[in-house]
Amino acid sequence: MLRTIACVALLLPVLSACAVGPAALSSAELNTAEGCQSAITYSTSESGVSVYVLKHGAVVCESYAGEGGPNKAHEIWSGTKSFTGIMAAAAAKDGMLTLDEKVSETITEWKADPVKSQVTIRQLLSLSSGIGNLGQPGGRAPSYADAIKTAFTAAPGEKFQYGPQSFQVFGELIQRKLKARGTPMSSRDYLKTRILDPLGMVWADWRSTPEGDPILSQASVFTAREWAKFGEFVRKGGISPSGEKLVDPVTFEQLFHGSKANPAYGVSFWLPRATTEPDVLTASIDLTRHSHELPADMVVAGGAGNQRMYIVPSCGLTAVRQAAFDPAAALAAGPNRARSWSDFTFIKSLLDAYCG
Repeated sequence: MLRTIACVALLLPVLSACAVGPAALSSAELNTAEGCQSAITYSTSESGVSVYVLKHGAVVCESYAGEGGPNKAHEIWSGTKSFTGIMAAAAAKDGMLTLDEKVSETITEWKADPVKSQVTIRQLLSLSSGIGNLGQPGGRAPSYADAIKTAFTAAPGEKFQYGPQSFQVFGELIQRKLKARGTPMSSRDYLKTRILDPLGMVWADWRSTPEGDPILSQASVFTAREWAKFGEFVRKGGISPSGEKLVDPVTFEQLFHGSKANPAYGVSFWLPRATTEPDVLTASIDLTRHSHELPADMVVAGGAGNQRMYIVPSCGLTAVRQAAFDPAAALAAGPNRARSWSDFTFIKSLLDAYCG
């Protein structure tokens, strides 16, 4: 049964709202609670377990169903990928890299290859490097060493290819740069130290490969409330709750520019942009077909099973949606399985409610 947290009626049937958080809702926001309820109803009908929405940092809509709960963490799957773009912006602030730097400057195994040697970090994290981003058996992410050895199937910048290899290569790149600076640590520990700790953000789990490499393409587990802290950080332009700028501002801004290969994908974030990219996953995200109806500055972190975080800086909105997901069933169904989930249906209710 659906459990909506602290839905308030205020003794007036027409004034209802979901989960008033740290700040009281205005009467205008209370009057728009129908959008909250519509989003909850739709999410729940599509195996949703969590809906958590912030408006300028105040909770305006919060609901859990099934296995969900305010303290129940769920894997965000490829929502994990979006941490890598922020890691790159943090590393740029630390003087470790630029987005247009050649990957082969650090992953020296690529220097002798005339194709791989030309790939930039921007292309790697926008999934347009040319690397064959193919999933491993059972959906397993490759080790960093295996990812580096992956064959290329396109020229750099030519083709969008979704998958885990790019992010695993980036994990090794970060670790080598840290070692060269005399501060060896894992890519995951770098993210924790530089970003998550200052945000007061705690994961419930974050898996590694059998070889011990932190998985940056998937595998992180957060409650909706914890994941939303990251969304708020992005919404505020890379500024921590204490007011500290944790990332290089120029690099941060570039994360949300689509590539020529796929305008609907930036540097580790999805964008609601029209695209002719034939990739099956891109085509399944219907925000691209409704780009003219959505805020131009919306960015999205998304994972398997329709785990989503929508961030709209222009109206102060951060919305998290988590769902039950059976990876074995999804793998058995294959990449062309029928998808009924509509990002547009879900987020349009919240945009109408809280963004006008």
